[in-house]
Amino acid sequence: MESLKEWATVINALENGDQTVLLRKGGILDVASGFRIESKKFLLFPTQEHQEYNHIKPQFHNYLEQVKSNPPKNGFNRITSYAEVLADADILSEETIKRLSSFHIWSDSYINERRNWKPENPMKAVFLKVYKIPEFNTPLKSEYQGCKSWININEEIPIGEAVLSDSKIELKLNEFKEIVK
Repeated sequence: MESLKEWATVINALENGDQTVLLRKGGILDVASGFRIESKKFLLFPTQEHQEYNHIKPQFHNYLEQVKSNPPKNGFNRITSYAEVLADADILSEETIKRLSSFHIWSDSYINERRNWKPENPMKAVFLKVYKIPEFNTPLKSEYQGCKSWININEEIPIGEAVLSDSKIELKLNEFKEIVK
């Protein structure tokens, strides 16, 4: 099953309904043109790298504290959710990106840092519906390493429970679509 590598802190926010949008440019090992959606439904694969307090809005620092205090077992990663893409857009406008601030936990300075990396490439905004699943551990393999967004962990997606109600998702999705149109 396709899995998207994302900060464990962000996955916590997604699983708690505090984040519904990912803003991605792609990793160093991704395609030259930037981030691409390789699957409309995928497991969320938590990563520990690059997470810092100054990259996260202060009101969400507790998510990073939770990650630091509860690391996965050595040699394994803990999978607790999957996501479904409901909408996406390529964004070049700084103003549009700023208007998406309520949809994510990243600090403005981090978003600017990401925008300035390969500035010719748009930022991909991806609206997700997230589902919690029974926790399982998957062994870490060498092919999972590196700055790439997508990996295949050879696991099936178990049945999950949506983090946000259909009505909340619909409201947020409509607001997202208004911003990115």
